[in-house]
Amino acid sequence: MDRMFFYAHSGLRYLVLLAGVLAIAYFAFGFATKRPFDKGGRILGASFAGLLHLQVLLGILVLVTRFYYPALIGHIVLMVLAAVVAQVLLSVNRRRPQPGYALPLAGVGLAIVFIIGGIMAIGRGVFTTTAM
Repeated sequence: MDRMFFYAHSGLRYLVLLAGVLAIAYFAFGFATKRPFDKGGRILGASFAGLLHLQVLLGILVLVTRFYYPALIGHIVLMVLAAVVAQVLLSVNRRRPQPGYALPLAGVGLAIVFIIGGIMAIGRGVFTTTAM
C-alpha cells in the first residue's frame, strides 16, 4: 500500500506542474491583453489548486505509511506553503467584484516556485525519476 501512495504522489507532480504551467500561460496572456477574467481562468485555477491539494493529501499518506527523514521538513513546509498561497490568492481573486489575472498569476507562480524548492529540498530534480 505504501508503494501505491508513493508512486501516485511522485507521478502526480507532473500533472500539478503541467496544470501550473498552463495556468501561468493563460493568466499571463489574460493579464497582458487586459481581457476580463473568464470561466476558463476559474477552471484552470481550480484545477491547479485541486491537483495541488490532492498532492498534499497523497504526501500526508506517504508520510504516515513510510519512514521519515529530516529532509522532509523542508519539503513539507514548502509544499503546504505552495498550496496555501495558491488557494488564498485564487480565493481572494474569486471574491473580488472585478476578478483579474494578477492575483492568480502571482498565486500560481509563487506556488510553482515553492513546489520546485520543495522537490529540491529532498534532493531530487523536478523531472528526475524517483527510486524506492
